[in-house]
Amino acid sequence: MSRYLLIPIFLLSLAGCSAEPDKPSESLADASDDSVPEHAKKHMDPKYVCPMHPQIIKDEPGSCPICGMDLVPKMIDPNTGKHPAVSVKGEIIQSMGLRTEAVSKDTLWRFIRTVGRVDYNETKLIHLHPRAAGWMESLVIRSEGEQVRKGDKLGAFYSPEILSAQVDFFVALEQSGSSRSNRVENARNRLRILGIDEAIIRQLEESRETRNALPVFAPGDGIVTMLGAREGMYLKPDMEMMTIADLSSVWVMVDVYEHQIGWLREGLTAEISVPAWPGKSWEGKVDYIYPELDLKSRTLRVRLEFPNPDMNLKPNMFAEVKIYGGPQHDALLIPAEALIRTGERDTVVTSLGDGRFQPVDVVVGARSNGKVEILSGLNEGDEIVTSGQFLIDSESSLQASFQRMTGE
Repeated sequence: MSRYLLIPIFLLSLAGCSAEPDKPSESLADASDDSVPEHAKKHMDPKYVCPMHPQIIKDEPGSCPICGMDLVPKMIDPNTGKHPAVSVKGEIIQSMGLRTEAVSKDTLWRFIRTVGRVDYNETKLIHLHPRAAGWMESLVIRSEGEQVRKGDKLGAFYSPEILSAQVDFFVALEQSGSSRSNRVENARNRLRILGIDEAIIRQLEESRETRNALPVFAPGDGIVTMLGAREGMYLKPDMEMMTIADLSSVWVMVDVYEHQIGWLREGLTAEISVPAWPGKSWEGKVDYIYPELDLKSRTLRVRLEFPNPDMNLKPNMFAEVKIYGGPQHDALLIPAEALIRTGERDTVVTSLGDGRFQPVDVVVGARSNGKVEILSGLNEGDEIVTSGQFLIDSESSLQASFQRMTGE
């Protein structure tokens, strides 16, 4: 049966071979005078695209349904590859507002601009606790926010343990013999351990009289930020009387993006300004760089320290921050607006001349003050597009997709 089926197929093949071949659309002589783009343009179905929306492609002239602009013929370029070149007519270049700039080497001033929050300098916080259980007989400080100086009397505290230590001190003072000095010194050290001021110990030694309530003095300058004691209150060593914060120096906590931390180091100069004091700035330094990034924001926490002699910087103030990292000489730089970031690649559109453009993948380095360092992908003097490059990159990606689908 299969033998008989082969006969019609063979006859059809002969008929196909005997048929007259299709007539070429032009002579060989005419085709030899065409350039590659001209020849491709003649033998490709015409397509019309929107200059502003390259995804709009039609088979005939018309207007863009999005912006209403007239569709223009899609130009053909013989180059193929990952990022095909795109040809754009002169009038389209003008309507798209394309601008180019040459890649050049210059000094990149490492510079970070961010925001932060003023906070207490935790190394200058004083936490007052009683060294023995007792009662707050009197209190000079009445509320949080009061300013104190070193040596100011904060209140008076009575403790049976401190009273007993006074008695032991007086007994040692009354003794005689070779061991007297050791006993006196041990009794004096016990009073010191219980938090009794040296001036009070000298007064006790001179008067030889016990004092039920002994004064409590401020160990340093600052603002009372927490008041945990009240008159007549019973306090134990694990209870905090008050906290005193010295605001002569403050911290500013900032978050720095991951790509900016490569040159960040402790000791760099920093500058802040706050809305409360327009036109005024404070100069400080990077005090500490925390060891891990925030999992959600992908930022690194950095602590800055600033002198605050006039007390104008208040905790929880909002601050605009600048961190200076010094110069990087002979860096290959491009404007930041010329860089196209997709999340998968960094791309710059180069100008090849005669209305032809081609996207190029690049590796970027440091960024600062509107400039981006290029580590590879470009050379000094290359002409790049700084405005309108997104449309060209979209068109090139579209052409690459067509090439992958057609196998070209």
